[in-house]
Amino acid sequence: MFNKILIANRGEIACRVIKTARKMGIATVAIYSDADRNALHVKMADEAVHIGPAPANQSYIVIDKVMAAIRSSGAQAVHPGYGFLSENPRFAEALEAEGVAFVGPPVGAIEKMGDKITSKKIAQEAGVSTVPGYMGLIEDAEEAVKISGEVGYPVMIKASAGGGGKGMRIAWNDDEAREGFQSSKNEAANSFGDDRIFIEKFVTQPRHIEIQVLCDAHGNGVYLGERECSIQRRNQKVVEEAPSPFLDEATRRAMGEQAVALAKAVGYASAGTVEFIVDGEKNFFFLEMNTRLQVEHPVTELITGIDLVEQMIRVANGEPLTITQDDVKLTGWAIENRLYAEDPYRGFLPSIGRLTRYRPPAEVADAEHVVRNDTGVFEGGEISMYYDPMIAKLCTWAPTRDAAIEAMRIALDSFEVEGIGHNLPFLSAVMDHPKFTSGTMTTAFIAEEWPEGFEGVTLPGATLRRIAASCAAMHRVAEIRRARISGRMDNHERKVGDAWVVNLQGEHFEVTVQADTGGATILFADGSSHRVEGDWTPGQTLAKMTVDGDLLVLKVGKISGGFRIRSRGADLKVHVRNPRQAELAELMPEKVAPDTSKLLLCPMPGLVVKLNVEEGQEVHEGQALCTIEAMKMENILRAEKKGVVSKINAAAGDSLAVDEVIMEFE
Repeated sequence: MFNKILIANRGEIACRVIKTARKMGIATVAIYSDADRNALHVKMADEAVHIGPAPANQSYIVIDKVMAAIRSSGAQAVHPGYGFLSENPRFAEALEAEGVAFVGPPVGAIEKMGDKITSKKIAQEAGVSTVPGYMGLIEDAEEAVKISGEVGYPVMIKASAGGGGKGMRIAWNDDEAREGFQSSKNEAANSFGDDRIFIEKFVTQPRHIEIQVLCDAHGNGVYLGERECSIQRRNQKVVEEAPSPFLDEATRRAMGEQAVALAKAVGYASAGTVEFIVDGEKNFFFLEMNTRLQVEHPVTELITGIDLVEQMIRVANGEPLTITQDDVKLTGWAIENRLYAEDPYRGFLPSIGRLTRYRPPAEVADAEHVVRNDTGVFEGGEISMYYDPMIAKLCTWAPTRDAAIEAMRIALDSFEVEGIGHNLPFLSAVMDHPKFTSGTMTTAFIAEEWPEGFEGVTLPGATLRRIAASCAAMHRVAEIRRARISGRMDNHERKVGDAWVVNLQGEHFEVTVQADTGGATILFADGSSHRVEGDWTPGQTLAKMTVDGDLLVLKVGKISGGFRIRSRGADLKVHVRNPRQAELAELMPEKVAPDTSKLLLCPMPGLVVKLNVEEGQEVHEGQALCTIEAMKMENILRAEKKGVVSKINAAAGDSLAVDEVIMEFE
């Protein structure tokens, strides 16, 4: 077995590989850029090597720099993680020439299947059903428009070397094909150093289901069930689960056997993933093969009990698989939610900054449930603009899908993140959405359910009442503490008022708090009541309450006259007032937000790539105004209505802060 492995990656996947290597008694080497000098993966590894400036194309994807780090460290093997150089055959060749083991498939398999154009051709030749498209290289935008018309709109414009949603656009007409081609090409060049583009038919109402395969160099191969990856935004997976709530055993077996046959046909050896599009009749079509570890691999590990990173290392060491297909048992249900540094209230645009608070839920592993958090950040650390915005993968497992979903709801509510915009509220909304809970979602789920963007969650009445009851009980505790500190209470018997009015989400509840040593009974004006128990004390940012015996987790912040409460995707201002205060509050005028309708504000910190208009130019609704790049993604900002540009305050190449004014309109 290897004595030392270098991880040619960063962030959570580097930390993930380090954990397994440590379990196997293997020393680890991290590599890091200027931006990652204090990163978690650097702290976790046994040693670390600096490889260059922050941009990935000057550090993490520069093969010569990574090879120099391997030589200086004396590493015997390299795990590439995913992204960066993980599917770059030139990197695998360089390792082979150096006599260093690649913890991944052979060069030939990467070349055949890692390239999406080549893999589709091989799949077609092998008789695998594939999505219609044009597999040749496309030279320019006009050729892309011509091909798109021949394939038939809508089409998917994809980077040949792509992954993680980078270099991918859906086009519904010629203008979008022209624009999407250039954006995909730019993103592909920046993220992968390879700007080749291909086009395929975009299948509407599909489900995205992938098969995990594991093969060795001795001709053995197994499939480890499937993963449902249909909940995606901008072609980037957000929520994954295993198994799929859609497949039956016969379809699972057919997809698995086909995936293994395809892997064996190209001499595959390592962990890999064969991705399929599946329609409503359970017909499946080969999409691509990822010749690397997938981001969502933890859900497969949770339902099979197989450590995929360990298996990859053992295969790279020349060992045969000790697992046969009959050994693979799918037990229970697992769900993964990807925590992104993206602000859902700003169209999921990237958010950077310092994590002033980062407190994941406690990790648990027992017979009834598992909570696992794969992460690469820490409280006080920086979220950089240079890399992918994913900062953690929160996973839960339970014996049933319903129990796994409920465990995830509680885990999300317990996850404290402050200092940046993040998608925790959105993930909570997905976990409660009927289409998700029923398992009837498709890849169009997010676009269909939030067509105008995510604007938060409106909680149902029953949930509001549970929160109102909890806040009334918490407010009483806070009032007692304030009275003691101020000296207004001479002894513990002195009472704080019992009658309160709780306002939240436009509703108000008149309640009476009947406290005792075990908690409080909250009586509502309509005669109903809730029993609230918990050990929350003022100043705690997380309250774990039980309401009528059921757990309710609240993130708690202080505001004047009440609390800022975040739970189940909602962000609520909860005011708890005595009856007279509530009466006076009704007379207070509402604060009006400033008018920014004549300004184009930068929606996230980023770099101005291109300005499409000039001062004095008339623009129309939907017209492209400028392009901002952040976290390796290009974002085109468009006019919301007709107008005239009166002033431009930025130029191409400028770095802008969030809400900085890019241009003004008459």
